[in-house]
Amino acid sequence: MNKPMNQEKSHITLLKNSDWRVIDGEVCRVIDFIPMASIKDGKVLAINRTTPYAAVDLECRKFSGQKVTGFICHKLDFIHLWKAFKERGVKIDEEVIIGWNTKHYQNRLYKFLSFMMPKLWVMICPKGAFELMTDSNWKPELSGEARWNATKPIAEWKPEVMK
Repeated sequence: MNKPMNQEKSHITLLKNSDWRVIDGEVCRVIDFIPMASIKDGKVLAINRTTPYAAVDLECRKFSGQKVTGFICHKLDFIHLWKAFKERGVKIDEEVIIGWNTKHYQNRLYKFLSFMMPKLWVMICPKGAFELMTDSNWKPELSGEARWNATKPIAEWKPEVMK
């Protein structure tokens, strides 16, 4: 298994797909969204072709207690994060959760071309949803439909190429 770029005891940096793969299929809470590009009149305005569109500081169960910074290099992933944070906005009783995934593409061609496909599923959920999604022992009194309702996205942006 590849280790993320610059993995240290206290800080993990996710830049390339090979770095992000360590959280493939898992969900992470976005602590901070730091855009390095912007959107004006529906068009993404990037610094240049090699600078990531944004960075996100994440909390991932897999790296409990460690700072995780992920760089957003796909335009559609950036647009979805922008819509969540800048256009819709996140209320005090909500949190943004992302899932980085290469396993849920609709067909084989998309899987074959996954290196150039968007990979983030961006969700705005009720505060506390991250714990409910990642720790089955957290609030065990919530089960079934009640647990689902406490984690269900309020708003979400999912690439069309994913199921």
